[in-house]
Amino acid sequence: MAPVSLSRQTARNLHLAAQGLLHPPERQATYNDLLAVIRRMSLLQIDTIHVVARSPYLVLFSRLGEYPAIWLEQALASGSLFEYWAHEACFIPAEDYPLLRHRMLQPEKMGWKYSAEWMREHADEVASLLQHIATHGPVRSADFATVPGHQPGWWAWKPHKRHLENLFTAGELMVTGRQNFQRIYDLRQRVLPEWDDALHMLSEKDAREQMLRNSARSLGLFRAEWLPDYYRLKRVALKELMPRWQEEGFVVAVTVEDMGEMWLHHESAALLEKPLKATHTAILSPFDPVVWDRRRALALFDFNYRLECYTPEAKRLYGYFTLPLLHRGALKARLDAKMLRRERCLQIKNLWLEDKTRIGAGLVNDIRKAIERFARWQGAEQVRIEKGPDNL
Repeated sequence: MAPVSLSRQTARNLHLAAQGLLHPPERQATYNDLLAVIRRMSLLQIDTIHVVARSPYLVLFSRLGEYPAIWLEQALASGSLFEYWAHEACFIPAEDYPLLRHRMLQPEKMGWKYSAEWMREHADEVASLLQHIATHGPVRSADFATVPGHQPGWWAWKPHKRHLENLFTAGELMVTGRQNFQRIYDLRQRVLPEWDDALHMLSEKDAREQMLRNSARSLGLFRAEWLPDYYRLKRVALKELMPRWQEEGFVVAVTVEDMGEMWLHHESAALLEKPLKATHTAILSPFDPVVWDRRRALALFDFNYRLECYTPEAKRLYGYFTLPLLHRGALKARLDAKMLRRERCLQIKNLWLEDKTRIGAGLVNDIRKAIERFARWQGAEQVRIEKGPDNL
């Protein structure tokens, strides 16, 4: 049987549908919607940059519309979510804890996130820290004094911060909440008293398989080589995996205009029973799953994107923290924005339309409304567009 043939736009729409970005929300969001959105994406990446709303809140806003940001903290504190290293640091549905447990038991494989040498050299301090938490309860890095002569800066962590982060990577500590977005750590045994590795552990092989299945579902439509990046998996035998999945009906082979052979998750395949139309316009985070794999965004959306906050200012093409703008099934613009909180003003330093984007009344109206919603949700009382197309 010949593979189903799809247009490029249908392929994009299938991916956006899997991500919850095909249509705008139909009603006011509820707390349960927030959890459903995270489960749909499998992962919600964490980043602390707050030029505008921090990334995890923005990713949720793009899908939910206006919602109380406190819901995310409540979901973490209630145990509905946990934090760990997945794509990068992520909020993850609690039921997926077994998928990551094997990483915690092999922290030496986690690269810069764990230092066995540091833990050996500071074994007595680490043991004292664990005893302190056991006796006095959860802690933050801010609860511990900075040592004399400490130089602040990127990665220049004070010793107790390093202890906490290493213990977190090793699964000895878990994040039970956040205060001003700072992690609050507690003992794993206190957070998950029922967990027993002997009873509940998945083998690394089974965990990796389920992570790949989650990735396929959350991507909807994909090239096989896109799957491992979602959870940062290495050495995946894709040539053996895809025929097996196809045989069991988990995926369907398709061909996509200008892209060739691709795969469609079986739940997404059901969407082809009726025409798919993209109607949503939204500002995306640089760490949104739709664009966090820059090669995938280029291949599927022709969107050549780079986050330039780590690039020297003189070498930036666009700006410090440019945000992609999704418009009805395509990535059509990017904006360099900053929330001036004291002035209650959303500053848009510049807005660029992608090449070959036609400026019509519909596009202009949708972009204006998207910016207004984005500003209002952050508490802005005015929007200041300093540079961009004349029509906007």
